Amino acid sequence: MLCQVFPEQYDSQLADKVDRLNDLLPASARSLPQSVFASSPEHYRARAEFRIWHEGNQSDYIMFNQETKEKVAIKQCPMAIKSIANLMPILMEEITQKPVLRERLFQIDFLATLSGQMLVTLIYRKSIADDQAWLDAANALKAKLAITHIIGRARKQKIVLDEDFVVEKLNVDGKTFIYQQVENSFTQPNAEMAQNMLSWARKMSKNAKGDLIELYCGNGHFSIALAEHYNRVLATEISKTSVASAKYNIAANQVENVTVIKMAAEEISAALQGQEFFRLKEIDLKGYDFQTIFVDPPRSGLDDLTRKMVTEFDQIIYISCNPETLAVDLQSIQQTHDIIETALFDQFPYTHHIESGVFLKRKAN
Repeated sequence: MLCQVFPEQYDSQLADKVDRLNDLLPASARSLPQSVFASSPEHYRARAEFRIWHEGNQSDYIMFNQETKEKVAIKQCPMAIKSIANLMPILMEEITQKPVLRERLFQIDFLATLSGQMLVTLIYRKSIADDQAWLDAANALKAKLAITHIIGRARKQKIVLDEDFVVEKLNVDGKTFIYQQVENSFTQPNAEMAQNMLSWARKMSKNAKGDLIELYCGNGHFSIALAEHYNRVLATEISKTSVASAKYNIAANQVENVTVIKMAAEEISAALQGQEFFRLKEIDLKGYDFQTIFVDPPRSGLDDLTRKMVTEFDQIIYISCNPETLAVDLQSIQQTHDIIETALFDQFPYTHHIESGVFLKRKAN
């Protein structure tokens, strides 16, 4: 994909994804309720990264054709949300006119929000440390184009004007949730779809009882939105940056019943089986009444220990970015749990990627 969109093909590509997901789901799930969330057919990506190609007096955003490996100049990107798409040409024009900003510029990354903030990262193959001329030009660029923050990067160098994050505001079920999104950390790339995912997960939690445990919580994206449906939430994440961001977001949303700890899924699994961890010295695991578990694993799916662990809870909310590994996990989980409802979130239109959700409950005895 080279930033193109094909609105006339959108409905058929979405239908193909629905068919593919249903082919992978257990046969028993195909007659159950399924929510299908369509994306906007254009201007849906809130993140974009482009290499920069310089030739003579001209500089262009480029991407590489994966089949031919040839570079392709990107003059416009209707895949990106409008704030990024509109900024791209005027940003390049400004950079082209300023040698200190243009020289050895290797890549430009954009991180935008529905709330109107924009972070631009300029990545160089030269030193920009202690370069006052670059700093002055970058500050002038930031002011002229109303860019919220600019980051300059080079080998082992990072210059931040003024923050390395943006603050997103997502509207879900009539509520506004605030999320710090840090540069170079995972965030949902399709912000409108992120709202749909939160709404669906909240619906699955509506009649929940007891406490929630979440694995792979990232910046607290789901934990915070689900918190009102549970007595308490314990969320785990292995990334130090994401844990810090989650704590920021918990405070920003004034949520008082969510605790985030830095632990891998395998570690919390072992802890629930009685193994002691120093990081849990102030957490009374036995005091929690975990009845629901929420998992949003990497593309590889659940590891063997975690797959067994999730079956120990009455309810499972599983968000998947890979239907193939989801299918493998469900083969095991279905021995103890029934699928109640499924969902497809078209996070990445015009690609083979499928984001899905599955809600399961323990089988009746």
